[in-house]
Amino acid sequence: MSPLAMVLALLGAAVLMFAINRPRMDVVAVIMMVALPMTGVISMSEALAGLSDPNVVLIAALFVFGEALVRTGVAQRLGDWLSERAGASEAKLIVLLMLIVGGVGSFMSSTGVVALFIPIALRIAHTSHIPAGRLMMPLSMAALISGMMTLVATAPNLVVHSELIRQGYEGFNFFSFTPFGVPILVLAVLYMLVARRFLAPGPVPEPPAREALTGWVADYALASREHRLRLRPGSALAGKRLDSLDLRGSAGINIVAVERGSRFRRKLINPRAETVLEAGDVLLIDQQIEAGFDLDAFAKTHDLISLPASGRWFTDTAQEIGMAQMIVPPTSRLIGQTVTSVRFRDIYDLSVIGMKHGTKPVAESLINEPLRSGDTLLTVGSWRAIRNLMDERRDLVLLDLPAELDEAVPARHQAPLAVGVLALVVVLMVWGIVPNVQAVLFGCLLLGLFRCIDMAGAYRSIHWQSLILIVGMLPFSIALQRTGGVEMAAQALLSVLDGAPPRVVLVVIFLSTSALSLFISNTATAVLVAPVTLAIAEALGASPYPFAMTVALAASAAFMTPVSSPVNTLVLGPGNYRFSDFVRVGVPFAAICLVTTVFLVPLVFPF
Repeated sequence: MSPLAMVLALLGAAVLMFAINRPRMDVVAVIMMVALPMTGVISMSEALAGLSDPNVVLIAALFVFGEALVRTGVAQRLGDWLSERAGASEAKLIVLLMLIVGGVGSFMSSTGVVALFIPIALRIAHTSHIPAGRLMMPLSMAALISGMMTLVATAPNLVVHSELIRQGYEGFNFFSFTPFGVPILVLAVLYMLVARRFLAPGPVPEPPAREALTGWVADYALASREHRLRLRPGSALAGKRLDSLDLRGSAGINIVAVERGSRFRRKLINPRAETVLEAGDVLLIDQQIEAGFDLDAFAKTHDLISLPASGRWFTDTAQEIGMAQMIVPPTSRLIGQTVTSVRFRDIYDLSVIGMKHGTKPVAESLINEPLRSGDTLLTVGSWRAIRNLMDERRDLVLLDLPAELDEAVPARHQAPLAVGVLALVVVLMVWGIVPNVQAVLFGCLLLGLFRCIDMAGAYRSIHWQSLILIVGMLPFSIALQRTGGVEMAAQALLSVLDGAPPRVVLVVIFLSTSALSLFISNTATAVLVAPVTLAIAEALGASPYPFAMTVALAASAAFMTPVSSPVNTLVLGPGNYRFSDFVRVGVPFAAICLVTTVFLVPLVFPF
């Protein structure tokens, strides 16, 4: 068997395994890395060269940026803004959702964007009584189109860019894709305002299965116990440490949290013994204090202002301050002691604001109530402190966590820093001050320095399956070129298109790329099609850029089936879709993308 035949046989086997999804895509990629050197066409070093490819490192670093935007709450704030602005208008909601997802996806993984916005969209759908199916398809479509916005928006863009550089051309600029992505996104918004009527209505999503904080607030009657006191500039409490005041022991006051700063730069402080109060601080006080204690008199004596209570403080601050239900096991050393005597806050960095003996809530003050075996404690504090208790087994056992845990933001106050770092990296990449991968790695270091993300979170954020897939498929490009497979494929297409205008060639390239993406990932498709496309351009004596750009745009136009992209697969269940829904809605818009691409690309990149 000739070397070309062996390479083509391996390629066919890879495509078949991709199509049936057996084994996993990353496993297929590893198999190909091992098998290709056995043909003698490439060496083992060449098969592993993708591991040191700058674009692979760049993609990994971009996953870290996406995680930082999640951890700092930037994405959640966009979701909250979306909910406020759209109200109950389905059309307005679709427009804003697609524009936000398209914009955010320009700088992070489209799969990550969809995973992030699915719970946001479901929550909005539930509160607005809109079927989830009306929002999930626009969400996935906008996420796919976000890959057409910038160079770093999706892996196929970087694959095509890398192939251009490998063949001696200049790569694309950071915003080379934007002139095509923006018009296509606008067309998608207009299209979905009409096409949403063709989607099966489906049921209105139910609330999360895990109980929300509102349920606990009701169970423990917390809403009626909320009090907020602000320190005046001359307050006697200003400048004092909490341990020196001993408010809980002397007055029965349980400070749950301290709000500091203005409304727009508010910081929530978890109260500790060493916390020093400042003028202007707002104290959130749990009302369950000693009988006969006059809170108004206390406020007047210490020059405090009583603020109106909404009854929603616990739920409004759920992205920063969390709750957890703990049970006291028979082995606990806390049995027989009180919350105060055991110094619960000092040890666990959490406050106990509710207690149940069995199923009955304790109505009296918790300060002097001895703990019993089997007691349930409702604790409040930072999500970090709650997570630290997850592995505790001897003295306390974690019983339940609220649904809001999934939306908790561990680094909320670093949001401006995360946005600033992202802006700096974009500037470095746009102006070409340093190589793209160096700019992004520098940004990752800054994110760690500013505590927007920690090392454990950075490693968890990287989608290793996608990286291994790229690394494993890159050697095919070398092998096919070395054996003449790329030239053979290019000549075969040219013979079919003999004498056809360049725009017709773009149509065929777009259709071929889109068709192949139905069976294998769009990243693998870009790896295989890009060198063939550049060979066609060279044979025609034309510029390689319009052909390369067409491949990149077509790779992101994976709207037609639920399995043509992980983005579509993610929304399949939440949207209650059938296979035919993607065909009915996706195929017409893929045709719109084809026409738009063939019209615009030669205008920006002449032949």
